[in-house]
Amino acid sequence: MKPATREWIKKAESDYQLAVSLTRRRKVPVRDQTCFLFQQSAEKYIKARLEEADVRIPKTHDLVGLIKLALPFEPLWSAMSPAGKRLTEYEVAIRYPGDDATLTDMKAAARDAKVIRKEARASLGL
Repeated sequence: MKPATREWIKKAESDYQLAVSLTRRRKVPVRDQTCFLFQQSAEKYIKARLEEADVRIPKTHDLVGLIKLALPFEPLWSAMSPAGKRLTEYEVAIRYPGDDATLTDMKAAARDAKVIRKEARASLGL
């Protein structure tokens, strides 16, 4: 595995583990930030797979677009597009006033990120 791929994985896993720990927080929930971290984890896992395949990684948070870049060598990843689309909603807007994540949103983001993480890790032999 390429060193750059390992770096993407390290960052992705860090975001994922922090998001999972934040889902357990009860007193002062931080759902917006948790959804953002789940999105970031999924994005970095997809970018790790692109890096390993020597695909130029665009500066984008659009998970559906990133998944499309992986389809030539990961054709089954098209099934992840709905999860990617939902998670992409948490890329930027959720971090600003006017849009708040609910408990339901956070649970859905956790499920979607888990699906993408599982597929990416399997593809990368982890």
